[in-house]
Amino acid sequence: MELERIYEGKAKTLFKGPEENEVFIFFKDDTTAFDGKKKEVLKEKGEINLQITRYIFRYLEKNGIPTHYLKPVDERTILAKKVKILPVEFIIRNVAAGGLTKRLGIPEGTKLPNIILEYCYKSDEYGDPMINAYHVQAMGLASDKDLALASEYSFRINHLLKELFDKVGIELVDFKVEFGIDCEGKLVLADEISPDSCRLWDKKTSDKMDKDVFRRDLGDMVSKYKEVLKRLQEELND
Repeated sequence: MELERIYEGKAKTLFKGPEENEVFIFFKDDTTAFDGKKKEVLKEKGEINLQITRYIFRYLEKNGIPTHYLKPVDERTILAKKVKILPVEFIIRNVAAGGLTKRLGIPEGTKLPNIILEYCYKSDEYGDPMINAYHVQAMGLASDKDLALASEYSFRINHLLKELFDKVGIELVDFKVEFGIDCEGKLVLADEISPDSCRLWDKKTSDKMDKDVFRRDLGDMVSKYKEVLKRLQEELND
């Protein structure tokens, strides 16, 4: 049966689900960086990211973070709640890297004395610019209540994931999450959490285990993703 496509992004495609308030999310092998200027199809990446997201979302659900995840469909597809995505990206930083280093000159790898939460306006047209709570309010991107709750969830997710990754010998440097409103008006974690949306460094070697491997041509990115998945599988006994 041919599915009705709802939306196609850089790394995932959404299709109409079996129920009105459900969607199928297909994880693609397409890999992009630098606002799409660098592109490549990396075999197995979509399958690995789906599995990592599935493990992490189930782990977060068990620890009180509501998500849109419902169940796996096949090795590249999950069934999820249909949500209205807030056009705000929530970025948590534990260690200086990426945009923080470029903007402020803090050397990469510097342990930050406090956790930093940043907001970005989710817009390809404007390059996902950084914004603050006043911008969110002025542009009507999210209610004050939803912004506050999503921010609280972001810090809680950070705490939970730092604990999880620490157990498997990985440092959680930073990550990006997105949230949506489901059919009941409930705020839930959406999209994905994978090495595409996190910076992950091996605690012993400091080797990068995330999309920076692709961005900086540091070797075989898929093998690094597989190692992250392997460690999570062993820790979560699945």
